[in-house]
Amino acid sequence: MTAEEMEALKAAFEMHQAMNVEVFYWWCTAIMFMIHAGFLAYEIGASRVKNALASGMKNILTLSVVIPTFYFFGWWIYNAFPGGLVPVDAAFALPWSTSMGPDVQDMGTGIFWAAFALFGATTGSIMSGAVIERIRLSAYLILTILVGSVVWILAGAWGWHPDGWLLLDLGYHDVGASGVVHAVAGFFSLGVLINLGPRIGKFVNGKAMAIVPHNLPMALIGLMMIIVGFFGFLGGCIIFNGGETGWTTIYGNPTNLSAFAFNTLMGFAGGVIGAYLTSREPFMTMSGGLAGIITVAAGLDLYYPGLTFVLAICGGLTMPLVGKVVEKAGIDDAVGAVAVHGWCGFLGVVLVGAFASGYPNTPEGAPEITLMGQFIGAVVMAVTGFIPGYAVSLLLSKMNMLRVPSNVEEAGLDLVEIPAQPYPETVPARDIVEGTQPANENSLPANGALS
Repeated sequence: MTAEEMEALKAAFEMHQAMNVEVFYWWCTAIMFMIHAGFLAYEIGASRVKNALASGMKNILTLSVVIPTFYFFGWWIYNAFPGGLVPVDAAFALPWSTSMGPDVQDMGTGIFWAAFALFGATTGSIMSGAVIERIRLSAYLILTILVGSVVWILAGAWGWHPDGWLLLDLGYHDVGASGVVHAVAGFFSLGVLINLGPRIGKFVNGKAMAIVPHNLPMALIGLMMIIVGFFGFLGGCIIFNGGETGWTTIYGNPTNLSAFAFNTLMGFAGGVIGAYLTSREPFMTMSGGLAGIITVAAGLDLYYPGLTFVLAICGGLTMPLVGKVVEKAGIDDAVGAVAVHGWCGFLGVVLVGAFASGYPNTPEGAPEITLMGQFIGAVVMAVTGFIPGYAVSLLLSKMNMLRVPSNVEEAGLDLVEIPAQPYPETVPARDIVEGTQPANENSLPANGALS
């Protein structure tokens, strides 16, 4: 074989390797859409009938506002702010650059951007469940753009980027996004909930009342669909390299899908068992599957599966207890997002420091993993999420833009924010046509206008 033929063969092989990388992340992104289908079903089921469609509409619009905003400035933030709050040159990530569009010579930017955009949409969906049944749709979309295209990706620049200061200064390790996605979104949601306030009737004389899902089976199916989508999410957290390198983590450490398979499944099982032991309630038990995976996600590449199972049980055990603490503080988190994502994400980052301390990091020169480094990183993630969530929701509240009026909340958001009926066959047609259902002294005007 001549040298020219060898070069041609090498070029063809490299082309197919690059195409394989594209195909892998293409399907990871597609599978991640199942997360949002799951959140949609989960939140519709968790809402009362009068708010079912409003809850679903938030999830549909989440994707539609995060994807374009992540294109116009989210991807640039990731590449421009790895060192802190002072940007570096990242002109290649601006929306008018050559790489941010069809280019046959670039087989990576588009699929990585797509995966990161879906990560961002997931942060919005995490908040969405916490705030159901009383937030204005417009306020929700503003907050979703903030967390999905600004806040989480800033944290991602610090903790995921090869030049991120948390990695280079502290040895931060978070391969499955326990911190950069889940802790950030969970604590962002906490900040919003403080200013949003509880649903009408949630607390009576300081005592928490149960507001039960109108369709618990749908909520459970939605949670299982989110688990399916997590396989795409976690696949997007591993790097498929061409040539001889093989699989690496987001940090360049060697790993493979087998490590992720062992520990994702063991994390799910342990989380379900732990949540069942402390709640004995179907909604919390199924949420334990998420809690378990999130608890171990930061160290998926490092843990022995038996240890993963034990750590996930701990995450599942503590998640309902943290949810009760949040509730006793007078905070109405409708689906336990603060406990599932905020607490378990924080815990997941710290546990890597406790059980993988001393593990070497890449790139060259980055410190090894330490307990203190992981704890500081977890605090940074929590604060990075909480402060903007609290500050912007407070501003919206002061402007009377955050929460729907009490008469709207009592009548149901579906009549105003949509307006539509989720189950019209259960309501007399005459009432729908005449706009008189539901009717009481606190109901809306017949035209459904906001008062």
